Amino acid sequence: MNYILTTQCTDDVGLIAKITNLCFEHNLNITRNNEFVDKAGTRFFMRTELTGQPSDNFLNQLRQQLPNGADVALHNNEKTKLVLLATKEAHCLGGALLKQFEQALNIEILAVVANYPDLEPLVKGFGVPFHCVSHDGLSREQHDKVTGDLVASYHPDLIGLAKYMRILSPDFVARFNKKIINIHHSFLPAFIGAKPYHQAFERGVKIIGATAHFVNDELDEGPIIVQNVTQVSHADTAQAMAKMGRDVEKTVFCKALQLASEHKVFINGNKTVVFN
Repeated sequence: MNYILTTQCTDDVGLIAKITNLCFEHNLNITRNNEFVDKAGTRFFMRTELTGQPSDNFLNQLRQQLPNGADVALHNNEKTKLVLLATKEAHCLGGALLKQFEQALNIEILAVVANYPDLEPLVKGFGVPFHCVSHDGLSREQHDKVTGDLVASYHPDLIGLAKYMRILSPDFVARFNKKIINIHHSFLPAFIGAKPYHQAFERGVKIIGATAHFVNDELDEGPIIVQNVTQVSHADTAQAMAKMGRDVEKTVFCKALQLASEHKVFINGNKTVVFN
């Protein structure tokens, strides 16, 4: 059996030795290992790929050897369960659906929930359940409650906002704390808000980009997972920039889902540790 062991805790002397020695005692072979120490925050992060069969008390034994409050988890070969939220734009949603169809990501898209019906034919074409939860006549809190109940019924590991053009309520964010990944249509923190490509055009920028990040209560300011850019010139219109930007958004969104599904992303305050 193949497993991924993730560890994060307060930094201390000999942590790597303690973890690897316990793996040896349980006859677990380490095939790959990544570690990082945030010296300023005195936090330790480690991702370990293992083969073998750990005993039922492996994690308890590990916690006893690590500093108090250590967060350890053992992940098997099961695919990461994902629910996607969408509105009308198809590129990020379509990219994720295609990646799943190609078995290029370690994900299983359980359902797509949208506040408009426009994308139903695309989703149904991939054999994925589609739900339309209209926001008409509902407050943001009411709509988020209905949407949240539907999402929760699937018990997802992650929620991907595939160009979901609604601001989530604090209750929704808290309900799925550290599980929501958003794709933002600019290279944060620049050009936050509406019409980012028009803002970029007016400023005469030479690159445009996209940012995938975890969602928190601060709009577009959650821990960043992946960013990428593409070059533009004075000859490109705002419409041309938007077209190029959609390609970057799709790539960045799928990359973030890939990293998260492979347990390579650790939230560290308002930042992330990402093992590529």
